[in-house]
Amino acid sequence: MITSDKFRQVMGNFATGITVVTTLDQDGKPYGLTVNSFTSVSLTPLLVLICLDNNLSGFQAFNDSKRFGVSMLSEHQEDLSRMFAKKDLERPDSIYFEGKLGMPLLWNSLAVMECKTVAMYPGGDHTIFLGEVLTAEVLEAGKNPLLYFRGKYQRFGV
Repeated sequence: MITSDKFRQVMGNFATGITVVTTLDQDGKPYGLTVNSFTSVSLTPLLVLICLDNNLSGFQAFNDSKRFGVSMLSEHQEDLSRMFAKKDLERPDSIYFEGKLGMPLLWNSLAVMECKTVAMYPGGDHTIFLGEVLTAEVLEAGKNPLLYFRGKYQRFGV
């Protein structure tokens, strides 16, 4: 039998990029969190997925909004990743800009996209949000991504 700790240890050997996934709550305020469970799914139609913990304090905001933004972080944005990893921490409005479809996105990210949730699937203690990509833009071409590997933030060449 594999324990959740052993599974986490094994999965830690798979390097991932870091994103901050955002939406608007019922009051129109930005809500976001650090997510590394993000991947492209399809080119036709353009689909991505994110996985969110069912006990996430902002889960209902993502469920109700049916839209989300994705900001792919650069190696210089570890502070933002840490900020969005902390539960219910106030985040200054100055870190966001409004995407073409109104989603809050993060300044200085490598790339951003705005998605419409087209399906949700149960995934154990998480829910898989399948999103159709409606806008996508590279903001910081030539910069390196922020990576996560073996429980630590990493950078290329480190």
